[in-house]
Amino acid sequence: MANIFKRDATVHEFNWDNLGDIKAGREDLGEEMPVLVYRLMQFTMLDILTKDFGPDKANEYFRRAGFLAGTEFTKHVLDLTVDLNTFLANLTQALVDLKIGILRMEAFDPDSGDLVLTVGQDLDCSGLPVTNETVCNYDEGFISGILGTYTGKTYDVREIDCWASGDRVCRFNATVTA
Repeated sequence: MANIFKRDATVHEFNWDNLGDIKAGREDLGEEMPVLVYRLMQFTMLDILTKDFGPDKANEYFRRAGFLAGTEFTKHVLDLTVDLNTFLANLTQALVDLKIGILRMEAFDPDSGDLVLTVGQDLDCSGLPVTNETVCNYDEGFISGILGTYTGKTYDVREIDCWASGDRVCRFNATVTA
């Protein structure tokens, strides 16, 4: 297996197989970990990127990483051959099973493909202090990657409500752009 942790200037391209055999590697600890640990990694990474590149660029990087994750997640976890309702039901169940959040579709325009989705008990922000801002940029990319991979269309996904903005769910507008 190739070394994924090279210390030179080589580009590190994501590959699903490099996630490894988690069950074998963590036979005593298992596949789960506390949300605290996930957020510790996420928020420290965001802090460093924000300090080095500014908040707009850091958020763009998080969206891009989320998009890549959503694309790969969809290809490797979900069935792309089913109708939209079944796909969304399977996605909803996968997000619950993996303890990412509770997905609900609030609105769907069959003519345009635009959607409004909510994610309750979101991994990224549920329980955060209210700062009057939306913070789920990674989720925007993740949802965009999922929808784009399934539909073959390009989606712009923006969070319009967030736990950090004082809401109890994260709400996302997903608009087809191409």
